[in-house]
Amino acid sequence: MLVVENNGGSFELMMLETESGSRSALRSEKGIHSNPNWAKDESFITFEFEGPTLPPDVYRMELPSKQITQLTFSNPPALQRNKFIVPEVVSYKSYDGLEIPAFLYRPEKSNGAAILYPHGGPKDQYGFGWDELAQYYAAKGYTYLAPNYRGSTGYGQEFERANYNDWGVGDTQDCLHGAKYLRTFKDIKPDRIAITGGSYGGYMTICSLSRDPEYLFACGITKYGDSNLVSSWAQCEKRLRVYTEIFLGHPTENLQTYLKGSPITEAKNVQKPVLILHGLLDSIVPPEASEEWVEALRHEGKTFEYKTYGDEPHGFLRRENLLDVYERMERFLDWYLLPS
Repeated sequence: MLVVENNGGSFELMMLETESGSRSALRSEKGIHSNPNWAKDESFITFEFEGPTLPPDVYRMELPSKQITQLTFSNPPALQRNKFIVPEVVSYKSYDGLEIPAFLYRPEKSNGAAILYPHGGPKDQYGFGWDELAQYYAAKGYTYLAPNYRGSTGYGQEFERANYNDWGVGDTQDCLHGAKYLRTFKDIKPDRIAITGGSYGGYMTICSLSRDPEYLFACGITKYGDSNLVSSWAQCEKRLRVYTEIFLGHPTENLQTYLKGSPITEAKNVQKPVLILHGLLDSIVPPEASEEWVEALRHEGKTFEYKTYGDEPHGFLRRENLLDVYERMERFLDWYLLPS
């Protein structure tokens, strides 16, 4: 049987003997192996692979020789000429002493600024995958930190369930302490750290800007992030309501947890600029979540930029929209983190 084993964010391709339970490594290169499939006669397998320096492609492995043939090519020559960074695996302590694992991209020459990137999910994990934005910002001189805050998978059941009934509280502190960790770097100016994320990472951005009396971040970018767990639960599609209830229970039985996790009432605490991006076809985090957040910011007289995309669902897929999103993000970050 073919299996993929998570080893600290590197997903290795393994062969599992079902009768004995023994396993052997087929391919342990640092990166993400996925979707392994047998040939009909079992003479070869195919799989997908990506790594910090390689975008995703499909490969074929002959058996038993393990000879590899690349079948697709998504890494054009212009991209290959760039020097990419393999992130370091680091960790730092959060407010309660919990060790937070993270992936750190150190630029060859720092521009004095940093970006903290909380992943979505929350039950996901940042690992040794292809992240073109991390590579792009590192090439510009940004230090880029991607924490696997409490609730992330890959670090045992206790860590993964550490944010059950606690959305927006302990995991927010993990992000804030990530900013404090970045402030220990001699080449990073403490007033030039941003937070940006999508989906639950966007929610982490909103929570961090709303629940930080020290104002550790100079600005934030939230892509299709939530601000009101109660109204979003009521408006999202059914499978997302069920997903949310795994972590928080039903709001009729656990309303205070939903309210405690909703930063919508704390817009008055936001002191830094925020860029808000959302697709109007989003059925996972409904666009009304950003509408409510924008209205709260406007009511409090806060500084923000708001852009919606009428033909986008949860996540941005269309090339023309992605180019606009990336341009807005880069301009926003450079404006607030790299003053002339």
